Order: sequence, then structure tokens, then C-alpha cells
Amino acid sequence: MTTYKPLRVQSYPKLGEKVTQDTIYWKNYKTAVQIKEFGAVTKIDFSPLSPYNYAVTASTRIHVYGQYSQEPIKTFSRFKVPAYCGTYRDDGKLLVSGCEDGVVRLFDIDGKGILRQLSGHTKAVHLTDFTSDKYRILSGSDDYTTRLWDIANSTQLLSYSEHTDYVRCGTTSKLNPDLFVTGSYDHTIKVFDARTDSSVMTMDHGQPVESVLLFPSGGLLVSAGGRYVKVWDMLKGGQELVSLRNHHKTVTSLCLSSSGHRLLSGSLDRHVKVYSTTTYKVVHSFDYAASILSLALAPEDKVIVVGMTNGVLNVRHKKQAEDKVEAAGKKRRRPAYRFFVKGKDYMPKQDDLLVSKPVKTHLKKYDRQLKSFEVSEALNTVLQPHIRVKSPEVTVAVMQELNRRGTLKSALAGRDEKNLTMLLSFLIRHIADPRFAPVLVNVADMVLDIYILVAGQSAVIDKQFVKLQELIEKEIDYQEELVEVLGMMDTLFATMTAKKEAAAPERKPNGPVDRQEPSVTMETA
Repeated sequence: MTTYKPLRVQSYPKLGEKVTQDTIYWKNYKTAVQIKEFGAVTKIDFSPLSPYNYAVTASTRIHVYGQYSQEPIKTFSRFKVPAYCGTYRDDGKLLVSGCEDGVVRLFDIDGKGILRQLSGHTKAVHLTDFTSDKYRILSGSDDYTTRLWDIANSTQLLSYSEHTDYVRCGTTSKLNPDLFVTGSYDHTIKVFDARTDSSVMTMDHGQPVESVLLFPSGGLLVSAGGRYVKVWDMLKGGQELVSLRNHHKTVTSLCLSSSGHRLLSGSLDRHVKVYSTTTYKVVHSFDYAASILSLALAPEDKVIVVGMTNGVLNVRHKKQAEDKVEAAGKKRRRPAYRFFVKGKDYMPKQDDLLVSKPVKTHLKKYDRQLKSFEVSEALNTVLQPHIRVKSPEVTVAVMQELNRRGTLKSALAGRDEKNLTMLLSFLIRHIADPRFAPVLVNVADMVLDIYILVAGQSAVIDKQFVKLQELIEKEIDYQEELVEVLGMMDTLFATMTAKKEAAAPERKPNGPVDRQEPSVTMETA
């Protein structure tokens, strides 16, 4: 009896992922550590000084974490309502935050109590920051105002009411202590100078502004709102340089890498995009489990921390050199080369007895069904989602084998609505694929012949038949256009070849080019 030969599945070349220096750099992080907070994480801010602890604002608490700690090393819980925007001062000694009750609170990192409470806003304060001279605090509120406070005297220095909607984000200049930027839900970004009574520059983002970022040089400003990330040139009066639309939902946070060469944006679409600040193209992307509200990058890019709407804090640490050495040390030692070639040169003797061990072949489920001539069950097996989605070439190979055996029509017949829906979905998805089209066109023809009599009994099936028809008609149109293009190209090539042949001089087999001398005819009288 002849043994059954397993089905041969044709392999197709796969395009590998393009590996760049950015891919290598941003993938060089350990598996993420998940920390559960009490509510949605609205702000993450790293201390500018070593050991680079970071403050996480979530619900009615501000937790301070060490870079490698999974438990908070300090907690500020003097809030009865949700806190917002916990931000470090440049020396890492003070922390300021806003609150739902409109009070700005100032904390000492090494202490427990509140150093200052700045009252004046009538609604929630979502923006707080320190000026670069370390003596003043910027705040923005849902009461449409932006205020500047003096830390020493706990007094309000300035108040601006130019926005017409909630002020939700802002930043201060690291070079000029009097310069700061605010973004509002009125779609505008305003640049203020504390030495003037009104804004000195206004840009229209076109969407409610969720985050703004000022480059360290102060020459470029980045704003995020809606699905757009926009870059503005401050030195040209707020001229828009580029508008990026790489997210599918609202962009909520921005941050820069330590070198300033990469810009990161987080969005409600659960992605963090990494842009090059020279070309403004996406060079890498991170995926997360929930919508992203906040994003921060540690100095030297050692840690990426992302806060999400489900209250989870996602922390990724960069792999260090010692981690790589340790991983290499733990690598299992493989057998030496001489182990595999042992006995290779052995010559059998006359009295040696050869004992052969039978090799048992393990057949896949569809192979076992094909071996037992269960053709319909074999087709059902390869139409399961884990095969038809991840390995469509297996499904096509089984169809091709059934067609070779002459049992494809019987395998396609007698299907209920669920199985027929799976089959039509597979055809719709892959019939235009050049790798599978020769087989699937034949399958589609058989399906139409078998089930044309039951058309109109199921709205789902009818809709899929119409979709398949439209797809085939569109593919036929593409093929006709390609044939026309090929005809035009053949004409052009033929014309070019004829011109070249006409321009080439005739040569003798073994001699120089013929030169015809003018003939002279002499008539004799």
C-alpha cells in the first residue's frame, strides 16, 4: 500500500520589516512594567536632576516614583478633588499642581505639607509650570484666564483673559523667564511676554489644543490638538512649518527626546509615534493597550513612561550594557561541531548489522482528513480563522489539491450560511491577490454555479455576492488598463528599435564601412 504524502504548501517570499537605526534604537527597551493607579493618569513629569524620579498625577493623588521602583517613594494626597499637572521646578526641589477646586498648590519634595496655596481661579486649573527664573508660577484654568504668581509673596502678578475657552495646556521658555505659551480649546495658541499687557503672538491650530511644546532653542513650537500635530516657527512670527496627521484619534501629549532630534506624540488611538525633527516623518511607533493621556521621556532616554485612561502606568526601561552581557552569559551552550560529525567517516564492516529506526510522520488535521477522503471537513478546517487569516496559502493549497482530485465541487456544496459566509469572505479578501487568483477564480466560478439557485434567501450572502462581483469587475478594469499600457509600451519600444536600426551604418563582414563613390557617366558623341 502506498503511503500518504503530506500536502505540499507552496511558499511565497515575504517582505521583511525595514530595519533602520531608529528601529534598533527604540526597540532596545525591556518588557514594559505595568503599575495600576487610582484613576486616569493625566500628567507625568520627570525631575531634571539625578536620580530622575518622576511625578504621576492621577485622581486625587500625586505619586513620586523612582526610575526602578514599582511602589511610590512619596505621595502627595492633600486633595479632596482631582489634581492636575504635577510639575517639577528646574532644581527638582519644588512641585506645583493645579486642582479641580481652582487652587494652585506648591509642595516641597522633601517635606510633607503644602508650602503655598494660590487662590484666584474660579474653575479647575489644568496648567501649572515654573518660569525659568524659579521665582514665579504660571497657571491656566477653565475660567479662560492665564495667571502669573509670585512664589515668595503668594501674590498674583499678572492675569490674561484673552482666551475664549478652557486653557488646558502651556509651557514656559527655558531661555527667557518672561516668555510663556498657552493653548486653549478655542483652537488658538498664544505667546505672552510678562513685560506686556497682552499676547505678542497668536496661532490658530484649527482644533482644540491639548498640548504644546517649546523646543529648547525657543525657535520652534509644537502644538497638538484633534488628529493634528503642527510645528510653528517662532522666529517668523508664528508661521506654520508643517502639519502632521499620523494619528487616527485626538493627540493628547507631546515630548522631546534628550537629544532634541526626535519628537514623540501620544494619542487616544493607543499609539505613540516617533518623528524625526529634521524630516518630520514617522521613524517608529509604539502600541499600547488603552488610550494614552500622558507621555514622558527620562533624561538620556533611559525610561519611557506612558499614562493611560484605564489608570495603568506603562514603564519601559532601556536595556543597559550589563543586561546584554548577562543575557549572553545565560545563553544555553550548544554542542560543538565535532558532536555532529561524530561517526561520519565510519566504514561498516562485513559482520555489522544495520538497525534502522522507522521515522513516524505527524500529519496535520487537514492532511488526515484528506487521507480519509473527508473533503468537505478538510475545507472547513482550512477555512478556520487561525489558518485562513494567518496562512492563506494553506487554504489555497487544499483547494488546489481538491480540484486536482476532482472533488472540489462536492466539497463546496451543501454549506450552511455560516460556512458559506466564511468561504465568501476568504474569496473577497484574496481573489485579487496575484499569488492565489488562478485557483480562487475557479473556486468562485464553482460557488456561483452551486449557490445561484438559493440567491435571495439570505441578505448577508447576497451582500457578499454583490461585493465579490464589484471586486471582480474592478479587477477586470485594472487588467484592461494594464493591457492598454503594455500595448503602448510595445509600440514605443518597437519605434525606438526601428529608429536605432535605421541609424546604424551597414558594415561588411570583414571590412570597413561601405562608402559609395558618386558614379560618373560619360557619353561619347
